[in-house]
Amino acid sequence: MQITFLGTGTSQGVPVIACDCKICRSIDYRDKRLRSSIHIQHKNTSVIIDSGPDFRQQVLRERINKLDALIFTHAHKDHTAGMDDVRGFNFSQDKAVPVYGTLEVLNQIKQEFEYVFNNSKYPGIPKIDLVEIDNKPFTVGDITLIPILVKHHKMPVFGFRVGDFTYITDANFIPEEEMKKIYGSKIIVLNALRKEKHISHYTLEEAVEVLKILKPERAYLTHISHQLGLHEEVEKELPEFVRLGYDGLRVDA
Repeated sequence: MQITFLGTGTSQGVPVIACDCKICRSIDYRDKRLRSSIHIQHKNTSVIIDSGPDFRQQVLRERINKLDALIFTHAHKDHTAGMDDVRGFNFSQDKAVPVYGTLEVLNQIKQEFEYVFNNSKYPGIPKIDLVEIDNKPFTVGDITLIPILVKHHKMPVFGFRVGDFTYITDANFIPEEEMKKIYGSKIIVLNALRKEKHISHYTLEEAVEVLKILKPERAYLTHISHQLGLHEEVEKELPEFVRLGYDGLRVDA
């Protein structure tokens, strides 16, 4: 199974256009962070978790030419705004793309993309099939996903475990019952927004402490804001088994 980090960034703390901060001026490609998303390829199955505003750019960059499902962690705009661009896959695959999410997420999708569900359908709109999920495992082709229900302040958000790989974004609390689903993962991706305390995201220190409890062989941090700092500098502060993720990173799991 191959995991590709489509994006490792966030809208949180991103400076205005024409910013002259050290992150924006960095020539290190690892500091160029689009909104958080990953692609999972296993045998003949290709799925993407979350489609933020950068979705089209990410898919073109990684030359992803097949999409069996789009899966949402939650309904915040930086994770859903690019859904419209599944139309490219509609054209190449000549079929609708299944879109997975909780009832709350799917209702939000219906509201944000009302034109997709209108009885009078305009030619060329995205073709999607909504699939409701809850906190139970489900399968897409060759991939079985185990939802992990975490908290984003008071908002429920799904992480997912696939085999020995676990992906969690937008969290600052994982209940013990859900932690049990993660134990034994060889690779874990976890959000770390910045060093300062935040109401709904793990800080760098908090994320590292959670990872020390879970003890994966390898861990990567994602959903990184400008406020965290430069990739090269932050990595020097991390335990050996924890690395910063970066856009375009590929990991075999």
